Amino acid sequence: MKRTFAIGDIHGGLKALKQLLERINLQYTDELIFLGDYVDGWSDSAQVIEFLIELKRMYACTFIRGNHDIWCEEWLSGEKPNPVWLYAGGQETLDSYEGYSSEEKEIHLDFFQQMKPYHISKENDLFIHAGFTSVDGVNKEDNKLSYCFDRSLWQTAMLLDGRYDVTSNDYPSRFKHYKEIYIGHTPTTKFNSELPMHKCNVWNVDTGAAFKGKLSAVELQSKEIFQSDTVQSLYPYELGRNMR
Repeated sequence: MKRTFAIGDIHGGLKALKQLLERINLQYTDELIFLGDYVDGWSDSAQVIEFLIELKRMYACTFIRGNHDIWCEEWLSGEKPNPVWLYAGGQETLDSYEGYSSEEKEIHLDFFQQMKPYHISKENDLFIHAGFTSVDGVNKEDNKLSYCFDRSLWQTAMLLDGRYDVTSNDYPSRFKHYKEIYIGHTPTTKFNSELPMHKCNVWNVDTGAAFKGKLSAVELQSKEIFQSDTVQSLYPYELGRNMR
């Protein structure tokens, strides 16, 4: 039986990713949809990318681009490190690339360049890192950076959850285009939840792995939730993004 998993923001936590996949009991028939932000935070950012490149050779994987991935891709393509990126965990990513050859970095750059801005499944589920603002749907978004940076989609879902039926004229139009929407970007730990959160038809799967939370996955059909240990406990001598 095929299972499909939406996996939240990893932020350089390779140990958490490996532990999560073990707890999923990953099968070759499974599909993995990663919601972005693979780098920045814990010390294994480059190693996470290396692991994912190998993983996609064995399993059906979809990789969505996150805002941290944009910054890393810019650096790998030869641009100077964005100061905002360095403050937001980029320095740890730079450190993780120490010893990598230019050829190895080029392979990683190609991986970043192949990431998708969003993915719509045949069941009409939308997978996107952050969100979108267009009432006409994600493909009508004028500001493409919204895919990686927008928080208004989740904020609106939080505000309106339970207030309107999906058939109501007052139900937000941008939610109606998709059966379900899976996002990362905004840690649920900011809302005192260690688990993925479901508001309206939006699932937020970022459970704060970059900080004091866990790395999470949601199986789409059963809605079963899988989690690693707190990532901080797997990197006890590091601060991740908790220093900021």
